[in-house]
Amino acid sequence: MRALPVGDRALLVELADGQETGALHAELVRRRAAGDLPAVTEIVPAARTVLLDGLADPAGFAVELAGWRVPPLRSQEADVVEVPVRYDGPDLAEVAALWGVSVEQAVAVHSAVEFRVAFCGFTPGFSYLTGLPARYEVPRRATPRTSVPAGSLGLAGPYTGMYPRSSPGGWQLIGTTDSPLWDPRREPAALLSPGARVRFVPESA
Repeated sequence: MRALPVGDRALLVELADGQETGALHAELVRRRAAGDLPAVTEIVPAARTVLLDGLADPAGFAVELAGWRVPPLRSQEADVVEVPVRYDGPDLAEVAALWGVSVEQAVAVHSAVEFRVAFCGFTPGFSYLTGLPARYEVPRRATPRTSVPAGSLGLAGPYTGMYPRSSPGGWQLIGTTDSPLWDPRREPAALLSPGARVRFVPESA
């Protein structure tokens, strides 16, 4: 773990991998809720970093952080968010072939996993979910699509994600959800936030 100053009031913590990043993010959120964390405006996880913004004394907190013993990432007590999905994506058969299973088995594999939101980005409401075993990682498409429909469920590398709105994208599309992933009139606007537990519930196509 390495802490780097960002401006006068922020700290960027670099970690070895997604597991360490998720564990630190969970511990920071837990300590903030318990009142055991210095005042901070934002805690923003990414693939292998966590940004803490709004710290009064970033250097002092970096010294404190170096002495922490962060417990391993584990399932939290928060309820699982269930997202209904029609497994009807145009790349589902190709993904099943890459996995060496039938389409029906691919659906069973994906829907049996409890995912966790590792971080958010790309576009408002887009969440990068982890949880699929490494043997099910798939590459991005060789040629990205110029327009991916809103609600598309896709896979790329170790991540599962859903497109909140139509946009270009190169992920392997395996399904569709009608769940509103981003709604500015809602609080919070994003359906999923870092640390959330997620399961996909198959619907009839």
